Amino acid sequence: MSYEHLEGAYPLGRWLSDQRRAWRAGQMPSKLADDLDALGIVWDTADAQFAENLAAARAYFAEARTLAAPRHATALDKPVGQWLTNIRRPGGLGKDPKRAKVRAEQLAAVAPEWNPAQLGWTVDWQRHYVGLAALLNEGALLTGIVPGVTYRGDDIGRWLTRQQRDFHRLNDEQQTRLTKLGIEATAAPAQRPAPTSASDGSKSRTAVAGMTRSADAFRRGLAALAQYIEREQRTVIPRQHTEPITIDGQDHDVRLGVWISNQKSRSDKLNSEQLAQLAALGVDWV
Repeated sequence: MSYEHLEGAYPLGRWLSDQRRAWRAGQMPSKLADDLDALGIVWDTADAQFAENLAAARAYFAEARTLAAPRHATALDKPVGQWLTNIRRPGGLGKDPKRAKVRAEQLAAVAPEWNPAQLGWTVDWQRHYVGLAALLNEGALLTGIVPGVTYRGDDIGRWLTRQQRDFHRLNDEQQTRLTKLGIEATAAPAQRPAPTSASDGSKSRTAVAGMTRSADAFRRGLAALAQYIEREQRTVIPRQHTEPITIDGQDHDVRLGVWISNQKSRSDKLNSEQLAQLAALGVDWV
């Protein structure tokens, strides 16, 4: 209820705000407090806002069967998609650990998998997976779910094609879930032939070294991103920003804005673990 809410001509919103102020100051008669408790009044305004958004999340889940909402999603006239994105970020459930734990439990009661990053994949993956399962439950055949077949606005067919193509890059749980739906890799990844000459061996070692450098660069970027978010409490990073960081006793200057842009442009080449690590920091590009 907003502060300006009127019940007829009576300023009910202002009256309720006054009662909350009196309750916080310890000036409310216990009988009145008990009566208001019986009506389900939430005394803390932050908790009241959370309760309103949680109700919107319940409404969204009742329709979509998931809380993996896109950012633009709304329910009960509330921007539930953006709210869910915000609370999945580090510290998004509040700085008080007890309150954060209670809120996480309330969300889990609506949808145990409300935060897919904890499972090792992104919100986008979770939503498409739920969409695929829904289509199959409605009687669709896997062979008929081709690019262009959608569910609630998402192209499930195109997503399914990517999962089959990149099956070997998914984590074990993702593979298990897809296998239960009858999905397998379209083809096994090609085996890398053993070096047959000194030249081939040199090329192989160069490729491995390149992969190692790429993994190290990702690790530095991820650490710099986590440090930046913890300090600034936001995930919007100016492209020109450079973040100094120390890893294993070595100092690095990470061009964080450029690094984030690069990860976004090559997100289809990141593995599920890397995507989940980014999503856990609130970066999922959904």
